[in-house]
Amino acid sequence: MVVGRTIWNEAGHPLLQKGAVVTDGILYRLKQLNIHYIYIEDRISYGIEIEETVEPALRKKIVNNITDSFRSVREVKSGQASYVLDQQSKAIGNIVEDLLNSILNSEEILMVLTDAYMYDEYLYQHSFQVTLYSLAIAKEMGYSYEDLRLIGIGALLHDVGKLMIPREILLKPSRLTNEEYETMKEHTKHGFELLRNLHSVSLLVAHCAFQHHERLDGSGYPRGLVDVEIHPFAKIIGVADVFDAVTSNRVYREKLLPSQGMAIIEAGSGTIFSPQVVEALRRSVVHYPNGTILLLSDGRRGVVSKQNTGFPERPKIRIFEEDDEILPATYEINLVDFPDILIDKVELEYVTPVE
Repeated sequence: MVVGRTIWNEAGHPLLQKGAVVTDGILYRLKQLNIHYIYIEDRISYGIEIEETVEPALRKKIVNNITDSFRSVREVKSGQASYVLDQQSKAIGNIVEDLLNSILNSEEILMVLTDAYMYDEYLYQHSFQVTLYSLAIAKEMGYSYEDLRLIGIGALLHDVGKLMIPREILLKPSRLTNEEYETMKEHTKHGFELLRNLHSVSLLVAHCAFQHHERLDGSGYPRGLVDVEIHPFAKIIGVADVFDAVTSNRVYREKLLPSQGMAIIEAGSGTIFSPQVVEALRRSVVHYPNGTILLLSDGRRGVVSKQNTGFPERPKIRIFEEDDEILPATYEINLVDFPDILIDKVELEYVTPVE
């Protein structure tokens, strides 16, 4: 196997370069680093582009800035944390504006590659990705630039209260006990207390941290708020938070595919999540990333070659197999043009033929 896309570490250095031959030793090391998926080159997917909405260099810069800001808060006594975070407010605003410009300047649906990068802590990457998803949802819902900026800042800082959680709980490499989970839930209150004292950030941002785990039916925390009691910005960030959590790798759980994560979100639409927010997420993120192999309802197999803006669940497919026979030449179909053809399943275990 030959690597099809470079994997980057936290410092922005290539961990494994595109074009490198994958050996057993490399596979062992990747698993040690908790990397479960990599892109490889093969004949059937030749020429298919895997492009993120945010360029790798900008992503590296932003995540490093998030890391610096959060670490500076973590390293001071709790009584000084709000002051230090206030000093970071300009940098945080710049991060959000960089992301906002990337999203506003792109007509494509949002693609986020969570496995192409390695960071020391899940919190930093998660904060970045939740901000991206929140901005994409809010853009789709037609929010103004100023509202988008506030939502972005709220999303970036939604989990800042976790800096007050003991590190042995925050970084525990297995599922939390009930007692540890109750401690973890306190991060919403810690975040609110940190942010409501800032002079440079809107109080709405503090409520995003406070309310992003509240649910329409009152089953959320910390206050068990229901529908109209939850701020619309927190409803957006809450959906983005769950979608990123289930589609990202954790030490104790492998990630779900975007289509599977979307199914979980849609199952909660109208009961725990706002239907308007869920629909905006559905329209604005990639369901089947380019390079994904799909089995279609008519028995054909193909690889996703391109996305359809506005119809993310109906991508363009490069067909390479019919009736369990590899075709001598591939051809493309657009699922938008064939509404009767369904996607039966994502072929995670499919092994591409060796020439």
